[in-house]
Amino acid sequence: MTPQKPLILITNDDGITAPGIRKLISLMKELGDVIVVAPDSPQSGMGHAITVNDTIYCDPVREFQDDDHKEYKCSGTPADCVKIAVQEIMHRKPDICVSGINHGSNSSINVIYSGTMSAAVEAGVEGIPAIGFSLLDYSIDADFSHCDTFVKRITSQVLANGLPQGVVLNVNIPKLKASEIRGIKVGRQANAQWVEDFDKRTNPMGRDYYWLSGEFVNHDEGEDTDEWALANGYVSVVPVQFDLTAHRFITELNSWNLNP
Repeated sequence: MTPQKPLILITNDDGITAPGIRKLISLMKELGDVIVVAPDSPQSGMGHAITVNDTIYCDPVREFQDDDHKEYKCSGTPADCVKIAVQEIMHRKPDICVSGINHGSNSSINVIYSGTMSAAVEAGVEGIPAIGFSLLDYSIDADFSHCDTFVKRITSQVLANGLPQGVVLNVNIPKLKASEIRGIKVGRQANAQWVEDFDKRTNPMGRDYYWLSGEFVNHDEGEDTDEWALANGYVSVVPVQFDLTAHRFITELNSWNLNP
């Protein structure tokens, strides 16, 4: 590793062979020295799960790495990948952690389910500036070419300016041609949710099983949200904090007769 270059940790939740992370690796190699620690299989929807009741394996992936970067595949979750990278693999704390590029949206309520964003949040917990990148295209054949400028620009700005302790960035990129993207909008997480349903079926042995399905519903009409930005052709950037305290409710809660 070259001391004059930033040290960049890359991870994701789609797995180390996913096209999104391959794109992210190629972009980050233009900005610094790269170490990749990513799941050995897809981990979408894992949220901030960690492995506590099983062993974790983390092996070099020699067919991908070269003189410019090293790669490891991890049997654990995205959060596990960051933990083991920082504590066992990297010779020093990285200057930044970038997670993605995810195949599919992580805007609004999706941020709490996302393995991509949970990896970024875990880096933030470790005191590392971090960004989660997502493209609004779930296809394995998604075209990431229009992401280049935005990914490199946002990453460079974080490297130059840092982030406040406890804050990471959630970046979502619309599925549009480069010429159709109107720019970047910084905003807030929209008030939206999944209205979920379980499709109940029965297997040939007579045992019931379920497929989770649902419809995404946006209740938020604000023009300062991630959903508005994406619907109107902008790249959305939302600063996310992992302090889940509802600070505005503390005063009222203290007024309750809680003590016996």
